[in-house]
Amino acid sequence: MRAIRGSGETDAHAPPRRRRLTSISRRILAVNIFALAVLVAGLLFVGQYRQGLIDNEVAAMTTQAEMFAAALGEAAVGAGATATNSGDQNILPDIAGQIVRRLADTTRTQARLISADGRVVTDSGHRDGPGGAVRVEELPPPDESDGSLVRRALDAYDRIVARLLGEGTGLGAAGGSGNGGIPGRQIDRALAGENGYAVLRDAGGNMAVTVAVPVQRYKRVLGALTLLKDTRRIDEAVYQVRLDILKVFGIALLITVALSVYLAGTIARPLRRLASAADHVRRGLSRQYTIPDMGRRHDEIGALGGALKDMTEALWQRMDAIEGFAADVAHEIKNPLTSLKSAVETAARIDDPEQQRKLMSIIQNDIERLDRLISDISNASRVDAELSRAEMTPVDIGAILTALSEIHDAAGEARGVGIELEMLADATLTIDGIEDRIVQVMRNLISNAVSFSPEGGRIRISARRIDGYVTVKVDDDGPGIPPGSEESVFDRFYHERPESEKFGAHSGLGLSISKQIVSVHDGGIWAENRTGPEGAVVGARFVVRFPEAK
Repeated sequence: MRAIRGSGETDAHAPPRRRRLTSISRRILAVNIFALAVLVAGLLFVGQYRQGLIDNEVAAMTTQAEMFAAALGEAAVGAGATATNSGDQNILPDIAGQIVRRLADTTRTQARLISADGRVVTDSGHRDGPGGAVRVEELPPPDESDGSLVRRALDAYDRIVARLLGEGTGLGAAGGSGNGGIPGRQIDRALAGENGYAVLRDAGGNMAVTVAVPVQRYKRVLGALTLLKDTRRIDEAVYQVRLDILKVFGIALLITVALSVYLAGTIARPLRRLASAADHVRRGLSRQYTIPDMGRRHDEIGALGGALKDMTEALWQRMDAIEGFAADVAHEIKNPLTSLKSAVETAARIDDPEQQRKLMSIIQNDIERLDRLISDISNASRVDAELSRAEMTPVDIGAILTALSEIHDAAGEARGVGIELEMLADATLTIDGIEDRIVQVMRNLISNAVSFSPEGGRIRISARRIDGYVTVKVDDDGPGIPPGSEESVFDRFYHERPESEKFGAHSGLGLSISKQIVSVHDGGIWAENRTGPEGAVVGARFVVRFPEAK
């Protein structure tokens, strides 16, 4: 035999669901990580920092070159057969070479002295040996990591940013001038008596800084001195700064992810609980499922949980009211139906015309009672729906009471019961409400007072503003309310009616509907007995009040 499981049951052997990040969690993570990534991307673009290091290096090398040029102009200029220029002021190659090599070794730069006609007089990178001139180049440090993945990624980032900003690298290419990589325009500027500099990169991406200054004797330019310095340390310094930024970014990323997951959990997890509880309430057939209590959370989710809990309780109360109303309706309809059935069965068995007329009168009364009862029940069932859809508008209570009292006096069908209306002439008795339903409340109270008033009695209605409320009192001269029934008179199908009134003339729903309407308007209604000087009951009083219009 197969076991059939209902929709409300769960399979104990079903595999647990894998917990996935909800949409809210993903959005919180994405927003926080994106903001952090934008910040780090801006910090990694250290162009100004690199440029500052380059400017400092250029300034230092320019000062050194000017000192070299001044020394050459003083010590390596004279007359001789080996001089590079004809005339009185000539560069002496042997002396110039010694000075250039000594100064280049001290400053760890590559120095070249170029004559006024563009020939290289001496180069500190060349050394004379037994087999001829030897080229000397400084090897990179053994721990250089130019091929590292991080460095390549940062270089690619630099190229992308430069392309997005529409900028070049601002660096020239080394090795294209014929003077050991020194740009010709810088030498031309030096030979013209001005300082010049250039920042170069070779094919391997290594950066170098070169400066060119004029060598002068008595303001006559005899040549140009160039200094070339490998500035790998600048790239290395920038790389270390960016590497530190990436390390801080990694730590900040871990903290951001952890805090984002925590924040998402404090938002998404309780929302999932509320949604699951609401789904259980919707699918469940009993009240074992309730909205979790989140009153300890003093935030919007706590307010949402409280609102859902209150809403669920209100729905259960509404369902209880519907069930109770249905039971009361069935009971009230069953009574006339039972009487009607009994009368019909009896009429079919007797032949006495007089008895048959009495039975037909009972049948007619029961039918009228059923018709009245069904009409009132239908009206009571529509009240909730109409109150939820209708729009509140300003309503003048004074105008309603005046109109109802004039209609009552004009009809003249209330056994001589008159109405006395007491209001201040200039009083403003305006509330926010649904006019048709306010009229229904006032008509029910007046009708109830008329039915309990003795023949020729008086009904006194007073209306005034009291403490921000419009209060209406309806007094009659009837027998009053039975002790202990001041609250129950507003129950459905309350049947405490005058003895002189025809049975079944009222369904007992009028005051119940009135209380329902007043509650929707945030008002209040209650009943009490009026007493005379000796404490005797002289009539009933119904009081209703509504908040004054804002």
